[in-house]
Amino acid sequence: MIRCKMAIARLVACFVLYSSLGHIPSSLGVILRTTDKIVWANEFEPIELTCLIESISTNNPRIEWKKIKNGVPSYVYFQNKIAGDLESRAQLREPANILIFNATRSDTAEYRCEVAAIDDQRDFDEILISLAVRVKPVVPRCSVPEAVTVGTSTELRCLENEGFPAPQYRWFHNNEELPQDPKNSAKFANSSYSINPDTGGLKFRRVKKEDAGEYYCQAKNDAGHAQCPTQIMEVYDVDILGIFLKVFGAVVAFLCLAVSICHSFRRGCFHKKGHNENNYNWPAQNSSVEYGDADEGHFRHKSSFVI
Repeated sequence: MIRCKMAIARLVACFVLYSSLGHIPSSLGVILRTTDKIVWANEFEPIELTCLIESISTNNPRIEWKKIKNGVPSYVYFQNKIAGDLESRAQLREPANILIFNATRSDTAEYRCEVAAIDDQRDFDEILISLAVRVKPVVPRCSVPEAVTVGTSTELRCLENEGFPAPQYRWFHNNEELPQDPKNSAKFANSSYSINPDTGGLKFRRVKKEDAGEYYCQAKNDAGHAQCPTQIMEVYDVDILGIFLKVFGAVVAFLCLAVSICHSFRRGCFHKKGHNENNYNWPAQNSSVEYGDADEGHFRHKSSFVI
């Protein structure tokens, strides 16, 4: 009888409590909710994952947090203490929130808050939160040609692979941002360039003299931006006279070489050596060898000479 009265009193108290809050629970048990199921944070900044207990009867529920990355779960809060790679970078805040002091890119994952209440009719509930940590871009690598010729095509490149989410790219010419579509600007309406903000490419179909100058690229996302050092691109006119002189000089050199070869053939400088050797007659040898006079420093062998 006493237990029945206590149970009735408990139900009445719950009814009065939830009536004062403006709603009546559909069932007695633990119920969780969160302010955001998808959370974004900047790298090295604090972020709080909320796990709010909407209803519960158990005084000391068991609270656990798990991190799920690539489908593999690991403990974040277990047996009343922070665990895993957040051990020295986070704390539990009432009622069951997790505060990360300085989020890093490795914290990007799904987090599951679990609450077990043994004294409740519905004694378990969980909620899943997705955390994505934004990473500021690093200085992009830029490629700008040093010199191009008027009327030719060329491309300037910009690349950064650290930022998250992937950054958008912007190009600057003489410290002035180039509009994505040059036709939207009276100043660049006659330009032939196109910019790909996703890949960082700046292409010129036909380079003009006014395209010469200083260029740099900027990579930007929600976490911040970074830019590469300024580089200079020079634009030269087509040197018609220089090209003509080079071609003329090459033709003259070729004619001189041809004349020299013909003249050498006429002088017989290129006769075959084998032909001359075949026409040469060696003198006949006698049975005796004659030697020059003694006065000339020579002597002759006679057939009667005996050793």
